[in-house]
Amino acid sequence: MVSKVVKIRVIVIAVMLALAASVPGLTNQTSANTVTQSSASQIVADMGAGWNLGNQLEANIDGVPSETAWGNPAVTQALIDEVKAAGFGTIRIPVSYLNTIGPGPDYTIDSAWLNRIQQVVDYAYNRDMYVVINIHGDGFKTIDGSWLICDASSQSEIKAKYQRVWEQVASMFQDYGQRLILESMNEEFTGDYGEPTEPCYSNINDYNQIFVDTVRRAGGNNSSRWLLVPGWNTNIDYTAGDYGFTIPTDEYRDPSIPSDEQRIMISVHYYDPWEFAGEESGTFTQWGAAATDPSRTPTWGQEDFLDSQLKKMYDRFVVQGYPVVVGEYGSIDKSSFDSSNNGYRADYAYAVAATATKYGAATIYWDNGANGQYGFGLFDRNSYAVTQQGIIDAIMSGVGSGGSGRA
Repeated sequence: MVSKVVKIRVIVIAVMLALAASVPGLTNQTSANTVTQSSASQIVADMGAGWNLGNQLEANIDGVPSETAWGNPAVTQALIDEVKAAGFGTIRIPVSYLNTIGPGPDYTIDSAWLNRIQQVVDYAYNRDMYVVINIHGDGFKTIDGSWLICDASSQSEIKAKYQRVWEQVASMFQDYGQRLILESMNEEFTGDYGEPTEPCYSNINDYNQIFVDTVRRAGGNNSSRWLLVPGWNTNIDYTAGDYGFTIPTDEYRDPSIPSDEQRIMISVHYYDPWEFAGEESGTFTQWGAAATDPSRTPTWGQEDFLDSQLKKMYDRFVVQGYPVVVGEYGSIDKSSFDSSNNGYRADYAYAVAATATKYGAATIYWDNGANGQYGFGLFDRNSYAVTQQGIIDAIMSGVGSGGSGRA
């Protein structure tokens, strides 16, 4: 159960979010936009609270994927059952392929690796959960064997390989229903944290278009399944703003889907302010309206900033019928520096989940399996025990908040 202190903090955050709920534009959408939002709001509601199986199927040693390479044990049905029992309705499974992909022109993925991916997907899918799978580490320059590099010179080869990978993955899962969502890639960018550049952004748009066209043509339920695509580095400003992101066309989808209904979702990640959420330092350990020590609290990235960022996604995509998925969010454990830190981590998780709900977006918490200092873990992956019940309770409360003020 959540401690009394955490409950008070969550109430304070809820009040702050409610005060921000009267946002111009949210209650003045046209009736046409209301129609196009119907399928988007339904899929988000059905997904519920989400959880990432991080540092498992995207882990690797020297470019060879191995789910135990980064210190986590092999994934089991018992772990997934515990995640579901905690209240999560969606599991995102990051996947790397790397050196399991054979040479061109066939680019055949190792069958044993594909079979293991399917087995882990089935752990969740067969428990009536939503499952998201992607191409994850193949686009990181720092990973051995990476190849999905948007500023590399060999784009013709990269795009042919990318298409073949998705042909194989989509074909394997063609008979799975709408609870399986395919995500084109992860945090794709040059590796430099400045503004987007060309031709890299154009290549990212090309990858997304190849993904949509390839999956749609792969047979079975792929013609109608939900597909998830990111912009530059899953960054909200560089996706919602005027920086070059293009929503893929969807001309090969099942003709039975109504013309005013989308089947493409937009992916972003949220770790702001990084000083609190991700920086491995004991300097900033508090966040939000309930913070008591200004010296431990970042001066930016508070509730008002969070609200404004997710409103950008609402205004650009949700009103047009494109669901938004915050595919990663969370904050690392700094309780070794400040015993109150986990309470603020719960505040943060609640605020992201509740604000996303308010703006019609789904959320998927990032769990890397690590507990203790700098870990994101909510569960012990060896014993399956819950390690951060307060954060889980906050997530469930945020997702179940009804998005106070949402249109």
